This record gives sequence, C-alpha cells and structure tokens, in this order.
Amino acid sequence: MLNTVSILAVVPHTSAWTPGVASVMITCNLLAIVIGRYGIQQKGVSPALPIPLPKMFEGFGIAELLATASLGHVLGAGMILGLSQSGAF
Repeated sequence: MLNTVSILAVVPHTSAWTPGVASVMITCNLLAIVIGRYGIQQKGVSPALPIPLPKMFEGFGIAELLATASLGHVLGAGMILGLSQSGAF
C-alpha cells in the first residue's frame, strides 16, 4: 500500500496561471486555428458562427472552431506542462 508521501513524489510540478502561461496557451490556440484553416477539407458543413469573421475564415463554422480550439488546448496544456517541467515557468 502506498503512503501519501510516495504519491506526492510522483505528482508533476504545475505552474500558476501567469501572463506567460496565458501567452503560450493563446499562441497554441492560434496555431491550431491556422492549422485547421488549411487542414480541414470540408469547411462550412456546420452552422456558421454568430459573429462576423475576416474574409480569410469564410466557411469556418462552429464545428471547425470547436475542433481547432480543442486541439489548441491539448497542444497548450502539453507545452505548459513541458515548459513547467523544464523550469521555464
């Protein structure tokens, strides 16, 4: 049976939410949206977003936004944890 000291030894260090951490998450989300803009082959199948978008994002609907934002958050979480483990944060 494990005691609490050995369980705490395997918990990774996570950094607090700072402007640097936020900028990494925002950058990863923007990167994922750009990847999705050029990688999604059938755009506009889902309902359109209720806000006006720049001409570059024509046909970018709710499904595309949710998919790219999900990918961006996965990338961002991985980047933040990796940078936190390396001591950058």
